[in-house]
Amino acid sequence: MRNRYLDLLRFLAIVRVVVYHVTGWATLTLVFPAMSVMFALAGSLMAASLTRSGPAAVGRRLRRLLPSLWVLAVVFVPAMLLTGLAVSPRVLLWLFPIADPPANNWGALALSVIWYLRDYLWFVLASPVAFWLFRRAPLPTLLAPYLLLVAIEVGIYPAPPMLREFGLYFGAWLLGFAHHAGMLRRLAGRVLYPLALVLAVGGGAWIIGHPGPRGYDLNDNPLGNALWSAAFILIVLGRAPAGVAWLSRSWLADRAVTVVNRRALTIYLWHMPFVVALTPLVDVVGWSHQNPVGLAIRVLLVFALVGLVTLAVGWVEDVAARRRPELIPGGQVPAAEPAVQPDADAVDGAEATGVTVGLPAQRVAGSASNVEVNAR
Repeated sequence: MRNRYLDLLRFLAIVRVVVYHVTGWATLTLVFPAMSVMFALAGSLMAASLTRSGPAAVGRRLRRLLPSLWVLAVVFVPAMLLTGLAVSPRVLLWLFPIADPPANNWGALALSVIWYLRDYLWFVLASPVAFWLFRRAPLPTLLAPYLLLVAIEVGIYPAPPMLREFGLYFGAWLLGFAHHAGMLRRLAGRVLYPLALVLAVGGGAWIIGHPGPRGYDLNDNPLGNALWSAAFILIVLGRAPAGVAWLSRSWLADRAVTVVNRRALTIYLWHMPFVVALTPLVDVVGWSHQNPVGLAIRVLLVFALVGLVTLAVGWVEDVAARRRPELIPGGQVPAAEPAVQPDADAVDGAEATGVTVGLPAQRVAGSASNVEVNAR
């Protein structure tokens, strides 16, 4: 049976992503470190798939991930080629983004969320080996990414940005492994709560001592992000409720959670182009970031536009998952089909955590990696 609590967490993460990308409120990254939560949820699902299917789970996970990206590429890659993107073999990275696919100036910002798929792809490919190690030595395997990140951040081991992200987000992925194995749930309160407190205090102190260009924004502080997010994940997954029965009592809330989960990848991939496109338009009419009404209108417009594109192409996620395509997921299921999908086959969504739209972008040089810091 699907775990509706995990579905609810994913729903909250996706909504938080969109709101944050529109508003740029750094506080949201502290209140809900959605990116790490999303990687933890994906790691838990990947562990379940590996337990059930072994290495074959990698192919199935990639099958779920890539078609929605290809739909996006069909629209935006020709548009970028017509507006200055050079034709090169690197364009093929839009089919399998093991590195940042090339983009022109406007595409690098509008499509900067692709970094998540790049990292996700590598985590999926690494998971069979990581899961093997985790089952034999769980604690050392779990600590390894965080120790790598500490070594990088204190200057012991200078490393490229991708290794820094591996230390940050693969640690959350492995916490998902621990969740699937029941390790977090079995931690006694006298261990879990002090551990979460130590991590949160350590992460908070590092963030305060190393503010970034956007102040106390987790996305500007990898080590602070890792520690703070680990504390958050320990609580929300380690003390997960047995169920969320109240959700089923509200048809609207239950359906909203289902729709967002079934279309999480589509929402994630398509919301940022609308955020970027709307920014100059709404600035013309004076809806600044300091105007609450203007911000609310921006958020509603982005959700409305994402809703329209989700109606148009969201069914691709059903096809990729080998489900019956639906215009709006969560409708009446035919009697011949199971009413629920196995949890390990749940839609793997994404979260980015925060772009301050309206602030100057990072230098763009034809690759989404140049504005990556602005797209989280």
